[in-house]
Amino acid sequence: MRRLALVAVLLGLGGAGALFFLRSDAPPLPPGFSSIREVAGYQDPKLLARAWALPVAGTFSRPLLAQTNPSSCGPASVANVLRSAGAPMAAEDVAAHGSGCVAGFCFGGLTLAQLGEAARAAAPGWRVTELHPETLEGFREELRRKEGRLIINFHRRPLFGAGGGHHSPIGGYLEKEDLVFVLDVNERFGPWLVPSARLFEAMDTMDGTQKRGLLRLCHERQELPLPEGEGELAPRGEKRVGERANCL
Repeated sequence: MRRLALVAVLLGLGGAGALFFLRSDAPPLPPGFSSIREVAGYQDPKLLARAWALPVAGTFSRPLLAQTNPSSCGPASVANVLRSAGAPMAAEDVAAHGSGCVAGFCFGGLTLAQLGEAARAAAPGWRVTELHPETLEGFREELRRKEGRLIINFHRRPLFGAGGGHHSPIGGYLEKEDLVFVLDVNERFGPWLVPSARLFEAMDTMDGTQKRGLLRLCHERQELPLPEGEGELAPRGEKRVGERANCL
């Protein structure tokens, strides 16, 4: 009953409630700003089809598991990543481990570090790494790495001209076009493509006193049989083993 009462109160607050439990830290817009909605490729059907065919994007469910309230984008992002690897997970299961989260609502939202802590608690078999690329090229290097899954924490305003802090998984990188595939967990937006420089600008912002960035989620490395020709030779009759990334 207490959970239902809390949800009813929050829903009743509407927009005022959203302002109450979400931080406001809007970065300034540059002169001549234009929304990425006006950029070629944003939701171009042909480019989206190519993006969905990328190895990582193809493992995500369609439609994505959407956030259920303005503060649950982080837990929904982690749940989508875990579900893409076959782990049954709901956003509420992740939010249960989040700082300040009650009944799926995360008061003030979750910072990148707080979301990382919640992900580690919700999925102990996964390695969760917080990343803060300092340059655009460093950001692109993280996009090119074929290991695990990425969740990005960014501010919507440098991209759309309005909005606040947000988390969503990254489905992949169309390197030739320099477009990042963002699997937006807000169903009002849906998945979209954005030039890496614009997304880096939106990520390279402050969330209170902390910098936004990326989370990389990956299974811990473990000893696995190595293919023929890899690793050290083992005594006759024994399997050769070595450290190999078990990253889905």
